[in-house]
Order: sequence, then structure tokens, then C-alpha cells
Amino acid sequence: MSPILVFGVIAGYFLLLLAISHFTSKQADNNTFFTANRQSPWFLVAYGMVGATLSGVTFISVPGEVGNSNWTYLQFVMGNMVGYAVIALVLIPLFYKLKLISIYEYLKDRFGQNSYYAGASFFLISQTVGASFRLFLAALVLQIAFFDAFGIPFWVTVMITIALIWLYTFRGGIKTIVWTDTLQTSFLLLAVVISIWMITDHMELSMADVFATIGKSEKSTIFDWDWRSNNAFYKSFLAGIFITIAMNGLDQNVMQKNLTCKSKGEAQKNIFWFSIVFFFSTVLFLALGVLLYKYAMDQGIAIPKRTDDLYPLLALNHFGILAGVVFLLGITAAAFSSADSALTALTTSFCVDILDIQKKEKNQKKTRLLVHIGFTILMFLVIIVFNSLNDSSVVSAVFKVAGFTYGPLLGLFAYGLLCKNPVRDKWVPVVCILSPVISVILDFNSEAWLNGYQFGFEILLVNAAITMLGLFALYRPKTDEVSID
Repeated sequence: MSPILVFGVIAGYFLLLLAISHFTSKQADNNTFFTANRQSPWFLVAYGMVGATLSGVTFISVPGEVGNSNWTYLQFVMGNMVGYAVIALVLIPLFYKLKLISIYEYLKDRFGQNSYYAGASFFLISQTVGASFRLFLAALVLQIAFFDAFGIPFWVTVMITIALIWLYTFRGGIKTIVWTDTLQTSFLLLAVVISIWMITDHMELSMADVFATIGKSEKSTIFDWDWRSNNAFYKSFLAGIFITIAMNGLDQNVMQKNLTCKSKGEAQKNIFWFSIVFFFSTVLFLALGVLLYKYAMDQGIAIPKRTDDLYPLLALNHFGILAGVVFLLGITAAAFSSADSALTALTTSFCVDILDIQKKEKNQKKTRLLVHIGFTILMFLVIIVFNSLNDSSVVSAVFKVAGFTYGPLLGLFAYGLLCKNPVRDKWVPVVCILSPVISVILDFNSEAWLNGYQFGFEILLVNAAITMLGLFALYRPKTDEVSID
């Protein structure tokens, strides 16, 4: 694709986002930015969350990974379904009962001010690193597809990209995000559907032939019962449950959208219907993966060494202009749908959890705007640092370490819900810092210390368990409440 065509596609896409922002941010105030006035239609939130959940990495990686691990990724998604049920039946009622804007306000009510700050801080750190990393990948795609052709440096690409995100989110906040997510989900799914259609057209396959091809393929194998395998069912299924609870149910970025629904019942309907749509969307991506490998084999196209490169290679070079344009829109939508909501969630959490903006009588809107600008600049700087490292292994390690920060959050909420004992609040931040540190050390040395065992996603559960053990150690008799805290 020519750079001019790429520019036209991206420019048109952002103009559409800015138009949505204009119409959704009329008469917007802080309440609109943080909660969308709790008037979002549940079905709109459910549909839009599919695009937000499918990141740019997932958009490319899931079809390509079929060549390595078949359909075993679906085991993880099955666990996701259970995790979403827990969110709908346990967390949603709790958050609506307490009328929370930031979900970390629960920690203040349950444990105290220090626990509250600890939970919010871990979210802010992990979300800043994670969102910056995802946006870093999106900026790299734009750099290669367009900006390199005109000799524009990478830092300018990042600045333009993040400035555009700021422009369409700074007024309407989460209300705008709810609506733009629906557009981004549509482009994601449209890209997959058109890609499948192009493959079936080129290979002259009927719909019955498509189902037969997928059903007969060895790459469609779902279950792996070898307990030693990294894709073993019990590992994948349990990981799917607890990662969903930790990284969706206990993440302000995701839960902020759920809390914009009119009532607890509508928020629960949103979660259940979203999980169903998400499941079948994943099946669609996996089906595409089988067809991509079938097409490449039949056409004599060499499979790239990095399976992530297979879908972009075929979509941009073999499926025609329409498929290339829609693919570009899909990858852009996937990348930016996670970055824009993260920026809004970071602003919300800092304003509500750290600054306690609700208690300020003056300049609330100005404060929120300054925080929004501050996190925009911070994400820009973090992305520039990622790029300066210029070492994919280092960047991947940073991103992996960011994932450890969800362990303390899972441990805090699990202890709060399952155990009614009070704790010594002033020592909770120490426990929250030590638990991921211990988990990282254990993860790096597990092969030597545990007879060759390698941790996968289950390290999150270890991290959460260490946090809970630490909280048990901080048990405080109720009579000590005044004297200790």
C-alpha cells in the first residue's frame, strides 16, 4: 500500500473519531468524563468492549499462533467466561452498591487509606506501562506504513498519535470512549470477516467447504491434556479465570465502562452478553488462522519465521486493496481502543483516588484537564524510553513485570471479600510491594529451585496468594483499631 493511501485511511479514521467526540461531549462535565452520567446503554457498552479487549497484539497474534498451538487458546477463553461470570455476579453488585466512581475506593472502606493508595498506585503504574507499550506498537506500525516514507522521526509520530487520542477524549472522557469503542469493534470484526471472505473467494470455497476445512484441520485441535505442556488445559483454564478477574474486574480501565450503565442489572447484562460476543469473536479469529495457513500452503507462500507476521503479510500483499485497507483500520482500531480508554481511566483514578477531586469545590474541571494532559505527556515519555532501549527482550521484560502488579490487587480484593478480619492498614503497602518482588524472584529462579518447573500465567495466583498471606499476618484485633492505626 502506498503511503498516501495509508495516510488517507488513518486521517479519515481519526476525523470520524473526532466527529463522534464532538457529538458525545456536548455539555460534558466531570461527571460525564468519569461516569458518562451513568446513562450508557448496556448493549452499546457490551459490543464496544469486544474491541477494547482485543488489543492490537491479539488482533495479529491469535490467527498466527494457530500455527504453533492450534486452537488451544480457546481453553484460556473458556476460563475467561467463568471469570466474567464472577465479575458479573460478585464484583458488579458490590461496586454498584457502594456507588463507586473508582473501584479502588472499596479498599479505603474495607482496609483504610493506605491500602486505598496502594491499590490505586499499582493500577496507575501497571496501566501506564501497559498502555504505553501497546501504543508504542501502534506507533511503530504507523512509522513503517507512512512516516518513514517522508523521513519523519519516530518521536514526532508518537507525539502526533498521542495528541490525536487526547483530542477526542479530553472533553467527553468515558462517554466518548463508549461510543468510539463500538466503531473500533466494527472495524476489527469487519477486517476478520473480509479476510475470510477474500480467502474463500480466492480458493473457490463454499461456506460448507469452509466449515469442512476448519473441522478436518489438525490446527483446530482445542484441548491439550498433557500436564507438562505450557498449553495444558488446567493451566490455560485457570489462568483464563483469574487473569480475567484481575485484569478486567479489578482494572479501572475496564470497569469504568461497566459502571456507566444505568443500573446493576444492566451492567450484569452487559458483562454476560459481552462475554458471549467475545467468545465467538475469538472463534472467528481462530478460524481465520486455520484458513490463513491453508491459503499460504495452497498458494506456495512461505510461512514467516514469526507467526505474527503471517496475517499482515497476506492481508497487505495478497488479498487486494479492500482487504489491506480494512486490515489497516482493524489494527489501528485495536491499538487505539485500548490506549484511549487507558488514558481516560488513568485520569479518573488519579483525580478520584489520589487528588480526591470530588471534595474540591473549585477548579474541578481544570484539575481534571491538567491531569489528563499530564498522563498524555507521561505516556509520550514512557514510549520514547521504550524506543531508546531498542531491545525487544528488555521491552518485553518491562511489560511482563508490569503484569505482576495485578497480583497485589487480586490479593487485596480476594482477602477483602473472603475474610472479614481487619488488618494493620499502615503496613499494607509494604506487603503489596514485597509480594510482586518475591514473585519476580521466584519466577526467575523457578527452574533451579523447583526441579525445572517454569511458571506461566499461574504466577499471578502465587503473587496474589503471597499478598493474602501478608494480610493475614497483619491481622489486627478490633480493640487495637484506635491505638495501632
